[in-house]
Parts: sequence; C-alpha cells; structure tokens
Amino acid sequence: MSDSKQSKIKFRHLRNIVSVLVEEYKRMLKDSGVMLIILGAAFLYPLLYSYVYLNETIRDMPIAVVDQSNTVRSRNFIKSIDATPDLQVTHTYNNLEEVKDPFYKGQIHGVLLIPADFSERINKKQQATVSTYSDMSSFLYYRTMALGVNFAMLDQNDQIKIERLNSMGKVGREAEIAAAPFTYKDVILYNEGMGYGSFLIPALLVLVIHQTLFFGIGMSTGTAREEDSFYQLIPPNSGRSIFHVVVGKALCFFSWYLVVSVYVLGFIPKLFNQPHIGNPLDIAILIIPFLLAATFFAMTLSVFIRNRETGFVVFLFTSLILLFLSGTSWPRSSMGQFWVNFSYLFPSTFGINGYVKINSMGANITQICDEYIGLWIQAGVYFITTMVVYKWQIGSSVKRNR
Repeated sequence: MSDSKQSKIKFRHLRNIVSVLVEEYKRMLKDSGVMLIILGAAFLYPLLYSYVYLNETIRDMPIAVVDQSNTVRSRNFIKSIDATPDLQVTHTYNNLEEVKDPFYKGQIHGVLLIPADFSERINKKQQATVSTYSDMSSFLYYRTMALGVNFAMLDQNDQIKIERLNSMGKVGREAEIAAAPFTYKDVILYNEGMGYGSFLIPALLVLVIHQTLFFGIGMSTGTAREEDSFYQLIPPNSGRSIFHVVVGKALCFFSWYLVVSVYVLGFIPKLFNQPHIGNPLDIAILIIPFLLAATFFAMTLSVFIRNRETGFVVFLFTSLILLFLSGTSWPRSSMGQFWVNFSYLFPSTFGINGYVKINSMGANITQICDEYIGLWIQAGVYFITTMVVYKWQIGSSVKRNR
C-alpha cells in the first residue's frame, strides 16, 4: 500500500474520531444535568470537603472533672490537663451523676474522675488510678481525650519522681536526669500535625474525580438509552466504526477531566495547605492511566444504566464503599483477601493509593509501579469491555430503529 493511501486511511480514522469527539462535547454541553456533575460537582466538592476539614485537629475540647480528692495534688493535675492544647476543663462536679446531663446534651465530650484516695496513695508511694470517660460518638473525641490526659499524666509522673528524689537528697539537674534517664523524640512521618484532613482529603480528591466522571458518563448514557439514540452514533455510509465511537467519546471525558484534575489535585491542596510534596510530573504521569481506566470503567458499566437517575443511585451507593476499599479508613493488611482482590476491580483503589504515596509521602513514579501498572492493565481491559458493550448497545439500537 502506498504512503498516500496509508495517509488517507489514517486521516479518515482521525476525522471520524474527532467528529465523535465534537458531537459528544456538543451533547455534553447542552445537557445541564451532566454539566452540573462534571463542572459543578467536580469543582465544588473539593472546595466543600477541604473547607469542612479545614480545622484538622480538635483543640480545647470541653471536658468535665469530678475531683473527689480535692487536694493540692489533684488540683495541680487538673491544671496540667487544662494547660494542654487538646483539652479545656469547663465543668467541675462532685459526682458522676451530675455529669450525665451535660454529657448527654453534648456540652462536654469527656469526663475525668479523680478518686478520693488519689493524693493519699501517691504520698504512700502506691499507684493511684484516675478514670476517663470519652464520647465515642466520634473517634476524634476519644483520641483527643486520651492524648491530653496521657500527656498530663506523664508530666505529673516526672514531677512526682523529682519530689521523691529531692526527699532523698538528690536535687537540681541530678534529680531531673534520675527521674528521666532517657528522653525520646517522636518523628511523625507524612502528617506531622496528625490532622484528620491531611489524612483524608487526598483520598477524597481522587475519589471525587472518579465518582463524578462515572456519574457524568452514566447520566449521558442513561439519556441515550431513554431516547434509544445509540444507532445515531454510526450513521449509514459514514465510515465510522465501534472503535471510532469508543475512542472519540472517551477522549471527550478524558480531555475534560484533565483540566478538572489540574484543579482538584494541583490547585486545591495548595489553596488549603494540604499535603503536596510530590513531584507534579509524577502526579501527571499517574493521572493519565487513572483517567483512562476510570473512563473506560464507567463506559463499560453504562450497560447497566437504564435511565438518568440510575447513575445517581450507583454514585451514592458506591462512594463510601470505594473509600473503604482503598485502604484509607481501614488498613488493607487487615482486610479479608476477598475484599482486597475485589478492590482491584476499581480504578479508584490504584488511583488513591498511588496519589497518596506521591503527594503525601513524596514517592516517585518508580516507587508506585504496582499502582501505575495496575491502572494501565485496567485501562486496557476496560477498553476491550467497552468495545464489546458499545457494539452490543449500538447493534440493538440499530435493529429497533430499522
């Protein structure tokens, strides 16, 4: 075959793909529902989530104290707790019965009980016990209560040791070293402030891209199914094929979400000072197969989208599940093997883990080869399944409209 004929064939293929791309863009821009999702939701959700979790840690959580000891030592312990950045002693009571009403009303989220023999046992060189009650309606309340009380207890322990050493004749620096013969320095990797937003938001940003892309394609496909217009994708004597249709439609959403990804994964983390230590080039290299895999994944599942509303139901049902399966809220090492294997069906699993490793942990593209290769495998597999699905959909529509 001559070079001129090959060039004409390539040009014809390119023209058919571009024509599908243009038609899909026109259809998408005219559909206010689809635009609401892929423009409104894709741009507003990251802002909303980031703003909600802007205060990443709980500070000055209100707690109550029941001081049955009522001694100088117990009052010093209470002052030590109140001085922590985590807790604020806002109420004091005589017994636990008085605590119930403000606790159930949410006025306080923790209770510290100091028993009557607190100071007496310490003075006798016996071990004293204090009790804490935490509001477990949110795990963060428990975490804050535990951290604040533990820090205050460690501080009081050191002071008590120094007092006892002073009574034995050891004073000054000698007593301090004897009370704490070694010190430690904790180094918190990747989330120094232990912020909830820094831990959660990077995963949510990738999930927003995945889910709004799925919803937009699902709504568009549901509309085409309601109107039974799939046969129009390959007009008679147009020279189009299933390949042209699939590639053209995929390029429409892929190109749109490249822009969305720059905004969601590039602009939002910097705007809200979220983790963004990764190389932008590595993130871009990861996002390309992620968007392709997510696009073909959504186009494949479109066979189950019977109307526009179905996509919304699937969107709500799967969002929380995909977040769990990614291993963000629960370690994948503690999941059953079935659920680990099941999670590999979804591009969000590889996309979230790859993005978090690059963006929050500073990994490069060679260090996330499992996620990167996994996304390319998904893109290839779901491209094939999309070809099969669209061939069936278009063929069925042609038969009904002859």
